[in-house]
Amino acid sequence: MNFLSRIKQLGGLRRFLIIDKTCSVRGFTLWFTGLPGAGKSTLSSAVHQALLNRSITNVELLDSEVMRRSLSPELGFTKEDRELNIWRIGWIAKLLNKHGIHVAVAAISPYRATRTQIRKMLGETFIEVFISCPIEECERRDPKGLYKKARKGLISQFTGIDDPYELPEHPEIIIETNRVSVQEGVRQVLTYLERRQFIPSSVVGERATPESEVVVAR
Repeated sequence: MNFLSRIKQLGGLRRFLIIDKTCSVRGFTLWFTGLPGAGKSTLSSAVHQALLNRSITNVELLDSEVMRRSLSPELGFTKEDRELNIWRIGWIAKLLNKHGIHVAVAAISPYRATRTQIRKMLGETFIEVFISCPIEECERRDPKGLYKKARKGLISQFTGIDDPYELPEHPEIIIETNRVSVQEGVRQVLTYLERRQFIPSSVVGERATPESEVVVAR
């Protein structure tokens, strides 16, 4: 059951926060950003599952495509609509963090200024995870065939083709998905969270990624 389904089942966001509050500390938000096809949804979902496997159950996964369909179906893909969609996701993440719920967000969020606004909104618990991947590799993957459609002019305002993606300047974590496996990407994120003491250190028998292996922007 996804996040929005749980909210509906419990009768609204406020009731969800009361019933599902499982942590007394302030939550964090992992904000996975990158080109379409870079691996944001794959990595964020894998990190979400890894946290659950550690019995860290106060964590929610917010995928921008799911959120757009469920929360913002009236929005298009103009710059203004994209910014509003991202702002709404950021506001929900802030509210969840306030109640001790960790959040993993998968969103292209192409505009640097918008991501900066979200960073200011969430404060020090905002963790920008740049999913770095050459556009050639993203196009090769193209799981939904959107790059091909954009190249043919069948769809417009597609990030990376006729709409810009503005690279993060100072992301907390950089994961190069054309070079590392999903498992290694997950270890990079978990190691960062451990070092920042957002989550407990690895349990006995679970290998943590050495600091030298973690790609972290300083």
